[in-house]
Amino acid sequence: MKNISSEHLKFIVSILLSALLGYAVGIYGNLPWYSFVVTNIIIAILIDQKPSKSFMSGALGIGLLWFGLAFIIDNQNHHILSVKVAQILPLKGSFVALISVTTIVGFLIGGLASLTGSFVRKS
Repeated sequence: MKNISSEHLKFIVSILLSALLGYAVGIYGNLPWYSFVVTNIIIAILIDQKPSKSFMSGALGIGLLWFGLAFIIDNQNHHILSVKVAQILPLKGSFVALISVTTIVGFLIGGLASLTGSFVRKS
């Protein structure tokens, strides 16, 4: 079995911390929805990675978290709310498109927050 390099370990830990802390501040922090940006910046400052890896770890952490939460909530209410919201937006009533857009938004904001933290660390 191969040993995991420290770079891979940092990447995995950064993804897990992004998702865990993003979930925690959203659920327990009584803070606005975008408060995970601060946690991603802090994680990227504390865990030294290349900017591209920092972006990907933050993006994957938050993107996967938002996908999972949207998917679970959507299945629990049998797609009723997501279909109505998708009809309001130009998504032709597709709950799959709405979950995809949600995932992409989380992916981009999480990645950009981590990239910002990485650049702050470098400066």
